[in-house]
Amino acid sequence: DGSMTMMTPSPLEQQQEDEEMLVPHQELSTADAAQPMEVVAQTEPTNTAESQAPEDPQTSRFTWTIENFTRVSGKKHYSDVFVVGGFKWRVLIFPKGNNVDHLSMYLDVADSGNLPYGWSRYAQFSLAIVNQIHQKYTARKDTQHQFNARESDWGFTSFMPLSELYDPSRGYLVNDTVVVEAEVAVRKMIDYWTYDSKKETGYVGLKNQGATCYMNSLLQTLYHIPYFRKAVYHMPTTENDMPSGSIPLALQSLFYKLQYSDNSVATKELTKSFGWDTYDSFMQHDVQELNRVLCEKLEDKMKGTVVEGTIEQLFEGHHINYIECINVDYKSNRKESFYDLQLDVKGCRDVYASFDKYVEVERLEGDNKYQAEQHGLQDARKGVLFLDFPPVLQLQLKRFEYDYMRDTMVKINDRYEFPLQLDLDKDDGKYLTPDADRSIRNLYTLHSVLVHSGGVHGGHYYAFIRPTLSDQWYKFDDERVTKEDTKKALEEQYGGEEELPQVNPGFNNTPFKFTKYSNAYMLVYIRESDKEKIMCNVDEKDIAEHLRIRLKKEQEEKEHKKKEKAEAHLYTIIKVARDEDLKEQIGKNIYFDLVDHEKVRNFRIQKQLPFNSFKEEVAKEYGIPVQSQRFWLWAKRQNHTYRPNRPLAPHEEAQSVGQLREVSNKAHNAELKLFLEVELGLDLRPIRPPEKSKEDILLFFKLYNPEKEELRFVGRLFVKALGKPSDILTKLNEMAGFSPNEEIELYEEIKFEPNVMCEHIDKKLSFRSSQLEDGDIISFQKPSIPGGDTQVRYKDVPSFLEYVHNRQVVHFRCLEKPKEEEFCLELSKLHTYDDVVERVARQLGLDDPSKVRLTSHNCYSQQPKPQPIRYRGVEHLLDMLVHYNQTSDILYYEVLDIPLPELQCLKTLKVAFHHATKDEVCLAA
Repeated sequence: DGSMTMMTPSPLEQQQEDEEMLVPHQELSTADAAQPMEVVAQTEPTNTAESQAPEDPQTSRFTWTIENFTRVSGKKHYSDVFVVGGFKWRVLIFPKGNNVDHLSMYLDVADSGNLPYGWSRYAQFSLAIVNQIHQKYTARKDTQHQFNARESDWGFTSFMPLSELYDPSRGYLVNDTVVVEAEVAVRKMIDYWTYDSKKETGYVGLKNQGATCYMNSLLQTLYHIPYFRKAVYHMPTTENDMPSGSIPLALQSLFYKLQYSDNSVATKELTKSFGWDTYDSFMQHDVQELNRVLCEKLEDKMKGTVVEGTIEQLFEGHHINYIECINVDYKSNRKESFYDLQLDVKGCRDVYASFDKYVEVERLEGDNKYQAEQHGLQDARKGVLFLDFPPVLQLQLKRFEYDYMRDTMVKINDRYEFPLQLDLDKDDGKYLTPDADRSIRNLYTLHSVLVHSGGVHGGHYYAFIRPTLSDQWYKFDDERVTKEDTKKALEEQYGGEEELPQVNPGFNNTPFKFTKYSNAYMLVYIRESDKEKIMCNVDEKDIAEHLRIRLKKEQEEKEHKKKEKAEAHLYTIIKVARDEDLKEQIGKNIYFDLVDHEKVRNFRIQKQLPFNSFKEEVAKEYGIPVQSQRFWLWAKRQNHTYRPNRPLAPHEEAQSVGQLREVSNKAHNAELKLFLEVELGLDLRPIRPPEKSKEDILLFFKLYNPEKEELRFVGRLFVKALGKPSDILTKLNEMAGFSPNEEIELYEEIKFEPNVMCEHIDKKLSFRSSQLEDGDIISFQKPSIPGGDTQVRYKDVPSFLEYVHNRQVVHFRCLEKPKEEEFCLELSKLHTYDDVVERVARQLGLDDPSKVRLTSHNCYSQQPKPQPIRYRGVEHLLDMLVHYNQTSDILYYEVLDIPLPELQCLKTLKVAFHHATKDEVCLAA
């Protein structure tokens, strides 16, 4: 039982109770189980480079009957060993859960401790608890994994709720017996780390953003319809458009890269142009809906251009919905268009059976008679016939449906056949209306098969495509493209069950059937008579010049970055902060410390270059003579503040940049960060810096204005260690623009995390006695006058810094419109729950703050959390905003009809109304 790293659940998994987390078996602590870390992760099986095999897998099923199940002792329980693919396997279960309230179940390599160093084996497998009353309700989950010495077991920590397993009426535990099934398919590995899709196939894949494989398969299908691709290229775009804000340009860019790139292509620009955020890319959307929305948007963008009407020409067909009375002369027709057809899978053996069902005539009689105009209630026939089919026929197969008995969506894995050639004129055109144009031959050839592998709550998507409609098929599986044969693209995607050979007769006495969870869910056919037009040639002349220039420039920049990365070890980054940076940032971007090093000038310098050569580059950049430059090293202090620590010594400046970098690292700097000290003469020109003795201390000064609530940098001074603040008051007044004798108060800014520390300075003590040193910060102000005419909120520097440290601008959004910001409030992180809802109620004009309910923000999903904040369920605003190790600035609100404390005492009931004869259901809450 080696120590394993647990895969953490994705936001999708946390929103859906049925979604399962795949983990290597490990002993989970109660604390870990109670508080799972929430990160954006894939919601579909990881498509690793090893996950594809060149030959048929070695497959077997093992059945484990556990008698006296409730009397099984011990936390975990192993099955007997069985052999698949030359490897010994066993099933491991935790009957009472692996510190969760679910049955935990894993597949384990039984002899992993005795295998040679470096062993590994890839397997696709499913684990099941058989329902002994109703076989169709068997609980089954499938996954895939690369087993090795570090991860010799893999499976499901939360396989099924213990309450379901131990409930005798559910059928999983019968006569104190549980039946476990393991179906294992072992594949030999191919080294796909070095696999080159472009070299092997001539095509490249699309990168998966997390759960965008369904989109990738659709985009590859559309790209490989050349007429569609050419139309996209001819959509007018300009060089000023941004791909992330323009679907046409993003699609043009994507198609261009698919056509001319040597490596897999990213889709982030396209999803951004859809208006998707990061979270959307980790959600599996509906493929049909995506297809329709994308085509509608392109159709709209094509209006008024040379490619107007392309979408309709390619994909639009028409059918007639009719109702025909039997006993009177009355008929009602309604013409409708379609871009795709949804075909039933359940109860249909193939595509033709689905079309038969589609045009099946329904009789309206008895209680269901038709109300015909002027004729009253009449017996009638109702049906659909096709007026015309489009050149590109898209068929959506209804693999998912709602199970009313289980109150959940289920996937239909039934066998469903589809032909390479589809004849929709068969049987004298029985699918067509009498007035359809019979001169058009509706004979179609299969172009692409889109496949879903997995269950209803998740899975993987890929596509088999014939780019030239030849006998050669290609599998487009995210980044990888491989050559496949016709059997793989057609027969193996029919679904259903497959009878597998016996591998271990000792464990399997009879042949068994293996449910195929990978099956076609969308088919694309191209009409033979339109094939030449649709499969046209597309080359660079079809691509706008500005697009070619833009994309070639992108490629050059990519190559440049790649070169920089390869040469990174030869260079170092020097970040130079100056007085100008302090003046620009303090009081605007920052209030504590002196500068944000991410916003200062960066110099990329070769490590072997002498530091004095770097000074010459600085002289060219800023116009400061080399002899007038003095550089200070920054140091990170124990209280986590960054301050200039000491000037570089002459012998250090004689070193190379690389050697100086090592000095910087000893000073606890991750990068070489320098402060450039420049002294000015009376003519305001740079002069040589004066010698610094051990008694000289470099101090930085900020000025605070309580009336304006303003803090700004006013300069720096060298002071003598034994001198006193009273010695420099006149100079500070001059820097502040005060009269020479103005009374001022001084404070030392010490630290700000986790709490602000800012202490008053005694002007009569020496700087050394006040423990001031190089790089320290002194903030000063006019003293506050008790009971003065002007009322100020923060009378001194410490109270102002405390306010800045805790202030939080919160962006509020209505829970019903989670993407739209409605208003902002400046609050304090220390505000109580009551403070926050009172401010929100005031903003909304509500008399009763208890009717405001708040919901926190999920930083990973960029969505509201599933559960709202309970009434006074948190102490402070900060508790509302913290999400694991991140802090948000977004809260969602809703206005309730009754006070929240009252609502929390109520229970929600779900009532389902089922119709006696129809497949209809009404839900009410």
